[in-house]
Amino acid sequence: MDLEQRIENAKEKLGDAVEKAADRAEEAAQQFSQEVYTEQVRVRREKLAALQEEGHDPFTITKYPVSTLAVRAKAEFAARPEPEDEETPGPRVSIAGRLMTKRGMGKVGFADLQDSSGRIQLYVRRDIVGEESYAAYKKFDIGDIVGVTGEMFRTKMGEISVRVQEITLLAKALLPLPDKWSGLRDVDTRYRQRYVDLIVNPGVKVTFYKRSKIINEIRNYLDGKGFLEVDTPILTPCEIGAAARPFITHHNTLDMEMYLRIETELYLKRLVVGGMDRVYEVGRIFRNEGMDTKHNPEFTTVELYQAYTDYKGMMDLVEEMNTMLAQKICGSTKITYQGTEIDMGHWERLTMVEAVKKYSGADYHAWESDEAARACAGELHVEVPADATKGTVLAELFDAFVEEKLIQPTIIYDYPVENSPLAKRKPEDPAFTERFEYFICAREMGNAFSELNDPIDQRQRFERQVAQKRAQEPGTKAEVDEDYVTAMEYGMPPIGGLGFGVDRLVMLLTDSASIRDVLLFPTMKPLG
Repeated sequence: MDLEQRIENAKEKLGDAVEKAADRAEEAAQQFSQEVYTEQVRVRREKLAALQEEGHDPFTITKYPVSTLAVRAKAEFAARPEPEDEETPGPRVSIAGRLMTKRGMGKVGFADLQDSSGRIQLYVRRDIVGEESYAAYKKFDIGDIVGVTGEMFRTKMGEISVRVQEITLLAKALLPLPDKWSGLRDVDTRYRQRYVDLIVNPGVKVTFYKRSKIINEIRNYLDGKGFLEVDTPILTPCEIGAAARPFITHHNTLDMEMYLRIETELYLKRLVVGGMDRVYEVGRIFRNEGMDTKHNPEFTTVELYQAYTDYKGMMDLVEEMNTMLAQKICGSTKITYQGTEIDMGHWERLTMVEAVKKYSGADYHAWESDEAARACAGELHVEVPADATKGTVLAELFDAFVEEKLIQPTIIYDYPVENSPLAKRKPEDPAFTERFEYFICAREMGNAFSELNDPIDQRQRFERQVAQKRAQEPGTKAEVDEDYVTAMEYGMPPIGGLGFGVDRLVMLLTDSASIRDVLLFPTMKPLG
């Protein structure tokens, strides 16, 4: 064996040794961490047992007289016109929250208390709170929930704080929080234990406050346009022929299978038949399908329906509402999503035919037959079914070439009838429907139609849907929603309809990469 080979072998052995040593070190660190954690849990339970034995069980306390929130108390104190110093007494406050840090020793202690608004520093002196209370305070753990009453003041370091006069343990934390250095960074754990995530990662709470504000602003906007918010059934009596797979349950009293809804559309349009000309629902939807960064089996949508308008009316609404939301939530119509600037105040409108021609060069109007369309797809290396029609090929080319290019807000309209079973055909070109979808950051954000209101045509389309689903899934119990067709037969006015996902919208306006970042409790596979 030559020298070079021996050197390479030595390097390989050294690398293996280093890797094994690193693995052993990591294993030892994990074991030590677990031992420390177990010891902390034991000590906390012993502290609780001691408190209970002394007649000071914190879990027997039912309320605490909170007078203000941490951030508000600091803001109001900072706004006082007179100069403050450590000796000047400030307003008396009562605040409750969780201890996040403790420091100091001897006769004086400092701590950070966190409530729903944020943090405030506590200044705890033995000669103010008393010997007994101070001794109890020294035994408090990070994560314990306490109530404090005292005076606001500014320390010599300039930090607005509470000079504590009374401190009460309101709930004992029996499990330790993640340490302040490593925090809670494991994504899977953050989603599973969102309650811990909210405690130790304050920025997460901001996302969900924004989510609430987004939904509130949507409601305000639609209410201002004369829409009525309604609730429709989540449990439905039949499985419709739509492509989405439902969750199935059983109603014991009625001894029948029921289905968690996959949309709110059909019930909302029943209401338009009944004379509610403008209705909407912020509704939970359930689909027994795949999961990824954009999909969760349980999600939130807004669906709205307006009588006597069409899909062009819905386009105007989409542009106006989304521009408003960006301004109110983000403070500007220009926002940033994952490093890309998006102008929510500027929208482009293209037909699907125009978009496909723009981004692929293929011209629908140049296809003289279905065969010509399929040949064009082949030239562009896009696979399509052997019996694909011109409309099917157009939709396939859109998926292949267009969607990924739609970064800025874009409305794509006039979809082929082949993939739009609920939309009204265009009178001047029955091969297309009055349908649009809008895209931002290469994601479909919403879907809208001039709704089909011909009950005969609707029944035929439903029957085709059901037949296709039964062919694809022989065990399905999909059926035509006869009651919905009956409602249409009483006369349905022309309707413009729109549906969009709230979760994707929140992702956009909070710059969140995954749908799980905007769901408080996303669906997770159980551990073990």
